[in-house]
Order: sequence, then structure tokens, then C-alpha cells
Amino acid sequence: MAAALVLAAGSLTAVAAASGPAVADAQVCEQFGSVSTPGGYIVQNNAWGTTAPQCVDQSGDGFTLSRADGSVPTNGAPKSYPSIYAGCHYTNCSPGTVLPKKVSAIGSAPSRIAYRYTDGAVYDAAYDIWLDPEPKTDGVNRTEIMIWLNKVGPVQPIGSKTGSTTIAGQNWDVWKGSNGSNDVVSYVAPGALAGLDFDVKDFVNGAIAEGLATPEWYLTSVQAGFEPWENGAGLAVTDFSLSVG
Repeated sequence: MAAALVLAAGSLTAVAAASGPAVADAQVCEQFGSVSTPGGYIVQNNAWGTTAPQCVDQSGDGFTLSRADGSVPTNGAPKSYPSIYAGCHYTNCSPGTVLPKKVSAIGSAPSRIAYRYTDGAVYDAAYDIWLDPEPKTDGVNRTEIMIWLNKVGPVQPIGSKTGSTTIAGQNWDVWKGSNGSNDVVSYVAPGALAGLDFDVKDFVNGAIAEGLATPEWYLTSVQAGFEPWENGAGLAVTDFSLSVG
């Protein structure tokens, strides 16, 4: 199967999926378990909103959600955020990361994400960018940027739609709100995207323009994965990378 990967310049390139299922390097089924990847990232199960069984199979710099039992109401928070990340998440920092790093000291931060979707689930495919006034490595950061590359089912971002914008050669609906712990700005693709090559700093600059951060704040982590509400087995991140210049 061929997937269309959207490049920062806005052009489309066909990316051929590997034949046959990927062989897992490691499986993580602990609720908050994690494992490092060959590229120096961390894959985390992060089943924070459920006690139902969930497992991720890490393969290279990606993962497959191999088990995702149960469901939660679609008018509330998702049941988990299985993901791969660079930086620090609740004191668990990816090997050799330069994050947290002050935004004004970052020239560019090119990143790549590629997804594989499946039927029979309610979810969003989200790339998260976390910002804080301090070089924080634990707890909740002040501002969360969410990039929704796909959503299936009656789910929507936190807050309300405030407009639209173009970043990384793509059009996005912009949503703003708060979950009670941090501010959230979400960029929602009007249709499903299988992947994106982009500069993280373009979205950070968008959050700054929205008044949700300043250049003196810190980029603490970037994460890519899924927020499932119902089921989700078979969803996968097939490729992930970040370079902070």
C-alpha cells in the first residue's frame, strides 16, 4: 500500500510501506512503561486514562499499538497517548537529547512523522509540542501544541475553533482552550494526512503569535502518537525523527 507523505514545501511524495508486518524489537504492556529506540527516542505506552490492557510493539524508530482494549466516552478525555518522543517526559529523558532548549536558541527543528491507520477505532493521530517558561523536565508544561493529522469518530480538540492558518504548506483549523492544567492550541488537518515533514519551530512560532508562549520559553519535548477513545489496535507510527539545530 502506498501512503502520501506531505512535505514541508507542500508537494506530495509516495512512500511505499514495507511488505509484511514489522517485527517488534520490544513490547511494552506496563501502563506507563517505555523503551528507547535505535535513533535515541523513547516509545511509551502511556495508558494514563484507562486500566484496560494496552501494549505497544516498538520497532526501529516507531511502534504499533498491538493491543488497545476498552473504550471511554467520546465527549471526554481519551484513554491513553501511546507515542514516541524526543526530550523529557515526567523526568524520563530520551538518550542524548538537547532538550529542554530555549526557543530563541533554536535555529530550526526539522522533524518527520509517518502514520499507518486502521479501521474499527475512534482516535486522533497527534503530534505534540510542549513549551514552558522554565527548562522543565517533570510534570505538566504550560503550553501544549497539538497537530492533528487525522481524526476518526465524534471527537474534537480542547476548546473551540478560532480560525484557520497555513503552516508547513498545509491548511489547518486552529482550536484554542485549556484542559485545566495547561493551555492548548491545536492545528487540525481538514483531511487525513499519512505523514508530514516540517519544521517544529514553524508551529512554535504559531503558538507565540497566538500569545501562548514567547521566544524566551523552552521547548521541552516533542511527541507523536495516537489518542484512542475506542479500541485502536493496529495503529502505528512507522517513522519518526527530530533534529534540533
